[in-house]
Amino acid sequence: MTDQAPHLSAEQDRLNSVYQRLDEMRQTTRDRLASVRRAGPSGSPQNRSERDSFATLYEDRIALLDAVEDRLVFGRLDFDKDPTRYIGRIGLSDHDHVSLLTDWRAPAAQPFYRATAAQRDGVKRRRHLITQARTITGVEDEILDLNLSKDDIEDLHLSGEGALLAAMSAGRTGRMNDIVATIQTEQDEIIRSDVHGALVVQGGPGTGKTAVALHRAAYLLYAHRKLLERSGVLLVGPSTSFIRYIDQVLPSLGETGVVSTTIGSLVPGHTTNARDTPAVEKLKGDRRFATFIKRAVKARERVPQHDTHVRIDGHDLVIRRRDIKDAMFKARRTNKPHNIARATFVKEMLHRLAEQYVADMPYEIAPEDRGEIIEEIRTHRDVKIALNIAWFPISAPKLIDDLFAKPHRLEQVASELSPADRALLHRPANAPLTTADIPLLDEALELLGEDNHMARQESRAQEAARAEALEYARQVLENSGGNWFVDADTLAQRFADSGPTLTTAERAIKDRTWTFAHVIVDEAQELSHMAWRMLIRRCPTRSFTIVGDVAQTSSLAGTTSWERMLTPLFKELWRIRELTINYRTPAEIAQAALTFARAQGLRVSELTSARDIDGALTFLPVSPATLIPQITTHLDDFVERYISQDVGRIAIVMPPEVHAEIAPLLATHRPELVSGNDPLVTLATPVDVKGLEYDGVILVDPVRMLEAPCGASDVFVTMTRATKQLLVVHYGQLPTGLTAPNKHDG
Repeated sequence: MTDQAPHLSAEQDRLNSVYQRLDEMRQTTRDRLASVRRAGPSGSPQNRSERDSFATLYEDRIALLDAVEDRLVFGRLDFDKDPTRYIGRIGLSDHDHVSLLTDWRAPAAQPFYRATAAQRDGVKRRRHLITQARTITGVEDEILDLNLSKDDIEDLHLSGEGALLAAMSAGRTGRMNDIVATIQTEQDEIIRSDVHGALVVQGGPGTGKTAVALHRAAYLLYAHRKLLERSGVLLVGPSTSFIRYIDQVLPSLGETGVVSTTIGSLVPGHTTNARDTPAVEKLKGDRRFATFIKRAVKARERVPQHDTHVRIDGHDLVIRRRDIKDAMFKARRTNKPHNIARATFVKEMLHRLAEQYVADMPYEIAPEDRGEIIEEIRTHRDVKIALNIAWFPISAPKLIDDLFAKPHRLEQVASELSPADRALLHRPANAPLTTADIPLLDEALELLGEDNHMARQESRAQEAARAEALEYARQVLENSGGNWFVDADTLAQRFADSGPTLTTAERAIKDRTWTFAHVIVDEAQELSHMAWRMLIRRCPTRSFTIVGDVAQTSSLAGTTSWERMLTPLFKELWRIRELTINYRTPAEIAQAALTFARAQGLRVSELTSARDIDGALTFLPVSPATLIPQITTHLDDFVERYISQDVGRIAIVMPPEVHAEIAPLLATHRPELVSGNDPLVTLATPVDVKGLEYDGVILVDPVRMLEAPCGASDVFVTMTRATKQLLVVHYGQLPTGLTAPNKHDG
C-alpha cells in the first residue's frame, strides 16, 4: 500500500477547481436574478411574463446549485484509452466547455455503478472519493483490470473501509441520506429502467427501496426532461413524518420540482392524518365502493312519481315526468359529471316550460324576447324545488357524509354489504374525514364535477383585493405631489404583477385534476384499491414506480399480492423487479426477523445482509413492575452508545394500547430527547416507524403487538428498523418463530 498523501493532494486540487466553478456559476446566476428583479414589473405584459419566467428559472437554478454543495464529487473513473472522468451530483464544464464533472445520471457515469472485473466497459480503476465539506479525507480504489502491472497496482490505494460500509455505519440524523455515491448494480439497473408502464420494486427491509425510488425520480427527470418537466412527478409517501424524512434527498440530487405528499393530502382543501379502525379501512378500500359512490350520485337524479303543476304569473304550467326523462337523457349524453351536466338538464327543462308559457300567451312572443320569461320561471320557488328534487346538486363532502351518517343512503346503494358492515361504517353527521375517506371523496369529485363555489369565492376575493390595490394606488398618486405618467389602474396592476409566480409543483398540488407524467409510490403495499384508483386518475398513462414489500403490509385494505392488486388496475402494463441485498439491518437481526416472518406465514423476499454486528439482537424479559425501569435503563445505554451531537436516532416501538399507557411515563424520563418534530428518541407505534430507520430500536411486548389484525407484519417491520441494535422487551413469552438465545440480556 502507498501513502495516501500524494493521492489526497492531487484529488484536492481537482476538487478545488470543481467547487471554484460551482461558486462562479452561483454568483453568475445570482447576478442575473438581481438584474431581472431590478427591472421590476414594468413594461408590456409580454415583457413582464418573460422577466417572471427568467426569475423563476434563475431561482430554481440557484436552489439546485446550493443543494449539491455536500459531496459534490464522489467518484473517478480511469479508462484504458479514454480520459479520466469524475462523477458527481451534477454536470459541470469549464469556460471552454471542457467537462469537469459528469452528472451521475448521465450514460457516461453508468460504468461507475455497473462495471465489474468480468465486464469492465474499458474501466481499469474505479476510485471512491471520501469528502468532508470541501476537503478530501480519503480515497479508495477498485481494480477492474486484473492484468495491471505491479507498478500500476502500487499506485492504487486499496485499504480502508469502503464507501458503502461507511454509509451503512454512519449514525442516523433524522433525515434520509442519498446513496448516489454507493448505488449498487441491482439498484442502478432499476433506477435506469424504462419510464413507460408501471415498475414494481419489491424488496425486503433495508434493501434501499425508498432510496432507489428517489434516485429513479432524479434520473427520470434528467433522462426524460421534456417528457416529465411540464407535468411533473408525484411522490406519495405513507406519512408526513416520512415526507419530512426524505425531503432533502431530491434537492441534493439536483431536483427540486417533485411534488411530495400523502394519500391524506392528495385532494386540495381536504387534509387529514386521522385513521379509521382496521375493519373500517378495509371496507372503505374495497373496490366495490367505486360502484357504491356511482350509485349514490345516480340516486340524486330521479324522475318524480307524478307530474307537478305550478302557476306563474297567471299561467298554469306542468313539470311533466316525460319532459324530465327527456331532459335527463340529453344531460347524460354530454358525458359530463353530475353537477356540470345539471346545467344542460335545467336549461332543457326551462326551455320546455317556457314553450308552455308562450303557448298560453294571447299573442306571439319572438324567440329572442323569451329571456325574461325563462328567468321568471327559473327563479320561481316551486320550479327550483321541483328541478332540484329531480337533479339534486350536491358537493362531494356532503355525498360522502350522507353515506355514512344516514343509514338509508348506504343501504340504498350498498345492499351487497351486510347489515353488520353497514353498521360498522355508520358515524355522526359532519364527522371529520379520515385517510380512508380521501379516495372516496376523490371518486365522488370525479363523478360530481368540481364544485365551483370555491372558485367563485376566490374570484370575489381577487376582485376585492384588486379594488383595495386600486384605492391604494389612487392614494399614492394623490399624495405624491409629482407628475405621474401612469394612471391608478395601471399602477395597481403593476403591484399585482410583482407578486410571486407558482412553480409547476405548486400549481399541481393545488389542482385536483392535474395529471402527472410519472408517479412514485412508497410503502405501496399499504394502499387500498380505491387509493390506487385515485392515483391512476393523476397519471392516466400509468407511468409508475411502485416500491414496497408485501410482507410488511399493516393495513387490512392493503395487499399481500401485487398481481391480485395491480393486474385489474394496470392490466399488462406492469412489471416487477426484486431487491435482494439488505444494507440496513445487521445479519443477526435480519435472520431472526425472516425466521419469525416465515413462521407467521408472511410472504417474505429472499435477503442477504451486507454486514454483521456482534450482539446486534438482545432480549430482555421483564415483569409489569419492572417494565418502565428496565426500558429507561436500557434507553440510557442506547443514548450513550448511539447519540452524539444531534447524530443518532433511537425508537421505542410498542403496540398502540401500550403506547397510550406508558409513552407519557417514558417521556418524563428524558424529556429533552423526545420533544420536537425530529426527536432524538421517538416513542412510536409500528405504523409510525414504517419506512424509517434508527440506530437503536427497543421493541416492547411483541406478543401484544401480534394481537393486531396485521400484527405479524407490525412485528416484522419494527424488528427491521434498526441499523445497529435491536432490544426485544417481553414478558417471558415470545411469539411463534421469535426465539431468544439461552442467555438473556439484563
